[in-house]
Order: sequence, then C-alpha cells, then structure tokens
Amino acid sequence: MSDPERVSVTRRIAAPARTIFELITDPHGHVRIDGSGMLVAADGVERLAHVGDVFEMDMDREPLGDIPLGRYRVHNVVTRIVPDEQLEWSVGSVERGPYGHVYGYVLSPVDDGTTDVTSYCDWSGVPEHRKARSTWPIVPVSMLEQSLANLDRLLAGNE
Repeated sequence: MSDPERVSVTRRIAAPARTIFELITDPHGHVRIDGSGMLVAADGVERLAHVGDVFEMDMDREPLGDIPLGRYRVHNVVTRIVPDEQLEWSVGSVERGPYGHVYGYVLSPVDDGTTDVTSYCDWSGVPEHRKARSTWPIVPVSMLEQSLANLDRLLAGNE
C-alpha cells in the first residue's frame, strides 16, 4: 500500500552515485534539474554538506502565469544527508518559516555502474490545519519524473 502523504519516482541513471550526489548537493544543480524557469540560486550558496546547511532560492512564478504569487525567496534547510546515498531538505519561506514538507533523493548504486535515483516529496510533517486548507499532494508525480529526466540529461551531457 502506498503512503498517501508521500510521492516518489525512481529512475535508473547511467552514472555512479558519487557523480549524482555531487550534482544534487550543489544548489545551482537544483536550478538546472528543476528546469521550470522559476528557480534562481540566491547569492552566496555553497555545496551542501551537513544537516542544517541552508540554501535559498529566489522563486519567480511569473513564467508559469502564476502572477498572484509573483516573486519570493524560498528558504531550504538540509534535514538528512548521507554522502553518495541521500539528500533531504525542508522547504519554507524566509517570511513564514518551514512549510512542513520535505524533498529528497535516495541513491542506490547498481552493480553495472548505474544508479537507481529516487526523488520524493513527503508532506507528513505539514500541520493538519494547513492540510485542511490545501490540495494534496502538493507535488505531482509528473514534476518528480521531469526532474529525474532533467537530471539524467544533465549527467549525460545533453542539457
């Protein structure tokens, strides 16, 4: 039975886990993987290495025609990191703090030098009063699938 508060997608990528981990722990890599045109890594971001590391993204929702939300800064904090195996981060805004959901990647090396990469969004930590006001899941599977396809293209040199 699937968890109704978690969406995940797995894709086999022709790269070793270490190479993938290098890309996903670079906040500029998130911008390249996202591919929506909404994200810009804020000034001064560095490679993520520890729980508690912070990286900020400037969001611009205007390319999606989502003018009411416009532009704002998203504050992200690493909640779990295991070198070459997993990266997870919580999402929030600078103004309002954490939203309660986390994104992450789990890397599972395969014997042939490829890696099964699972991308997920888990919103089990979202407060019940917020769940009642929103449509869940907040992240469709198609968004995670597109991110993994972008990651695959980047690593293959086909950006």
